[in-house]
Amino acid sequence: MSGGQESQRQPLTGQELETLPGAADVLDLLDAVVDASGGQKRDGQRTMAAHVAQSLELDRHLLVQAGTGTGKSLAYLVPALHYAQHSDKPIIVATATLALQSQIVNRDIPRLLESVGDRPERETEVAILKGRNNYVCLHKLEGGYPDDEQETLFDVDPGGATGRLGEEVLRLRAWAETTDTGDRDELIPGVSDKAWRQVSVNASECLGRKCPLVESCFAELAKTRANESDIVITNHALLAINAFEGIGVLPEHEIVVIDEAHELADRVTGAVTGALSPAMVHSAARSMKKNTKADSSPLESAARNLDNALDGIPAALLPKGLPERVGHAMSQVLDATRTALSDTKSDAKDSDAGRQMVRAKLTEVMELAERMLNADEKYEVVWISRVGSWEPGRGYVAASDTDPATLHVAPLSVAGRLREGLFEDRTVVLTSATLTVGESFDSVAGALGLQGTGGPRWEAVDVGSPFDYPKQGVLYLASDLPKPGRGVSEEQLERVLELIEASRGGALGLFSSKRGAELAAEYVRERTNLNILVQGESSLRALVKEFGADTDSCLFGTMSLWQGVDVPGDSCRLVIMDRIPFPRPDDPLSAARTRAVAESGGNGFMAVSAYHAAIRMAQGAGRLVRSVNDRGVVAVLDSRIATQRYGSYLVKALPPFWTTQNKDVTVGALERLAASID
Repeated sequence: MSGGQESQRQPLTGQELETLPGAADVLDLLDAVVDASGGQKRDGQRTMAAHVAQSLELDRHLLVQAGTGTGKSLAYLVPALHYAQHSDKPIIVATATLALQSQIVNRDIPRLLESVGDRPERETEVAILKGRNNYVCLHKLEGGYPDDEQETLFDVDPGGATGRLGEEVLRLRAWAETTDTGDRDELIPGVSDKAWRQVSVNASECLGRKCPLVESCFAELAKTRANESDIVITNHALLAINAFEGIGVLPEHEIVVIDEAHELADRVTGAVTGALSPAMVHSAARSMKKNTKADSSPLESAARNLDNALDGIPAALLPKGLPERVGHAMSQVLDATRTALSDTKSDAKDSDAGRQMVRAKLTEVMELAERMLNADEKYEVVWISRVGSWEPGRGYVAASDTDPATLHVAPLSVAGRLREGLFEDRTVVLTSATLTVGESFDSVAGALGLQGTGGPRWEAVDVGSPFDYPKQGVLYLASDLPKPGRGVSEEQLERVLELIEASRGGALGLFSSKRGAELAAEYVRERTNLNILVQGESSLRALVKEFGADTDSCLFGTMSLWQGVDVPGDSCRLVIMDRIPFPRPDDPLSAARTRAVAESGGNGFMAVSAYHAAIRMAQGAGRLVRSVNDRGVVAVLDSRIATQRYGSYLVKALPPFWTTQNKDVTVGALERLAASID
């Protein structure tokens, strides 16, 4: 076996589970919780709970694939609750999405604590912890910070505020006076990012202990609660910052449980990816000029030089690092920000929020400039992006080489950083419904840093699913359709219509682009009387709620619908994917990673693009069967899955539905299903 892996286990069952170290007491507690809540024992849930208990007992990393319907949150929360009774450090539970975070905090843990009664030896404290900019800043709310926005929280007339922003500002003011947490997610309905920025600061802008309102700061209170809790619920991004940036944003801990672990590598990559543009440098210079007495002209000059140096360079991957002229301009930016930081230095007691915001901007620019200048192509990827424009009468106009440019830098791989920053000196449990491709954990283990020389010891187990996929679902591979080109083809649109007419609605359309979803919606609307919902026409939460309430409606959208949509029952009986969700061909990071795998002797396409697509398709297909009574069809309208060699690899990643390439058989199944609902 490669790396430090000990074994990929076949899950134990029945009484065998109780023989695992630490499992007996946890299973006893889990059974008591299930009985108290009126639930039914699930073999997969008990198997997972036992293996998690063993992992915590033996201090060994564990990967658990647990299919939809397993009840995996309870399967790791019960062992965590049991272990927390004997630990002096909190257990961290990290999720990728706010939806799951909210579910754990507001539903799963309260039900768990209510069910266990007095079983724990002591009362269990649970806290939720997010990034600082998710909480209201009281000092900023009271006007302690300058604001560059044209319309701010402090110059809106309470008696004459108009428009959406004005309404949001007034509502924010009223809410801030009554909230106990200051947590943005508790504000319902929510507000725009523009409004929220007027009452929040990020970590670098915060005055910390120098703030005059630090004792009542919502972010500090949340951190204090987390430090005093047994279980702390957070997100992947905060976990990444804690592990890689050397900033103790989380309480000291020895155990981490990571849910939605298939997202971890991408979320970590996003958290440590940097972007720097001439506009950012100009903004820092303007802020410096406005809020300090220091000379901002050197920084303004450096910003102009960087802008000029980028002019004419196409948006693309920079495989050899910064071009010479860009590197020279970036060095000027670095020197100017270092000087500016020296000129704006304050004494230890200085609580000037304006100066702190200036220094935060300068520090960000300096660190990014230094990182880009020193980027090693073996470890980091640098690229240029440009954004087009929207012109009346012409619509979106593609970017040219003279449009505003942004430089990006990202790690070629986060495996090494995860190994050192997360897995070292901790016990980590990672779980998801989609961790394997073709029954192997190797791909995800490699992406997370568990494979290779010097890798830590880990085990993996697939506890299966309670669903009978071959009987509950059909996988239709439309092999007769033309190979996809740009956009959605006429043939695909016709097939979408045929399938939806056969199912009489109840379709979740997963499209590779917003335009594709809109075209399909327009096509079906013109030819049927069905209620077609489209992402972007309302909030995602409202759309999903309406889709679930109306069994004959259809919901079309893009990547955010491919995972996280949970609509059990007849409302979702057909899932349509317009194409295999490979990364964009011009995606610089994917291109660089593909090239790196190929240069090391591997298959770059399979390791990067095909793996990415397999996990996304598995998540998308997972929207169909959410309960033991659900039935339906997953239709893939990309003929390559049936005609190309990599197609079998993708199919192996999907739930084991009964598979066909016959359109008539699929239409007949949908018609019978629709008739049974009537």
